[in-house]
Amino acid sequence: MINYDGKRFRKVTAGPEAPVAHYRQDGDLVWGSSAGADVRRGSLTGLAAPDGTLTFAYTMVLANGRTVSGRCESVPEVLPDGRIRLHETWERYGPDADSGTSCIEELPRDVTSPERGQS
Repeated sequence: MINYDGKRFRKVTAGPEAPVAHYRQDGDLVWGSSAGADVRRGSLTGLAAPDGTLTFAYTMVLANGRTVSGRCESVPEVLPDGRIRLHETWERYGPDADSGTSCIEELPRDVTSPERGQS
């Protein structure tokens, strides 16, 4: 089983100012927080399957004051250097309802990120 505790992720195509998500894990329970760029604060809570697939709900408060919520399933890929890439299928609810796919990747330990996103 993949252990997500203490890992940090950022969208693959994003620059250094993009939101960073900090994951925590206890058994199959996974939670996290994020911040950076247009995300003032985000959180997620969900479960990790034995194969490392994550299923969770998320919420975010954006810089413009809007709130966003939805659900996501993330399928892990272990990269040659041992880091994790998550292939996400997400759905957003409410007035800005949408769905799609994205990809986030574990940051190397030596990359710094905004402190306000840590849990």
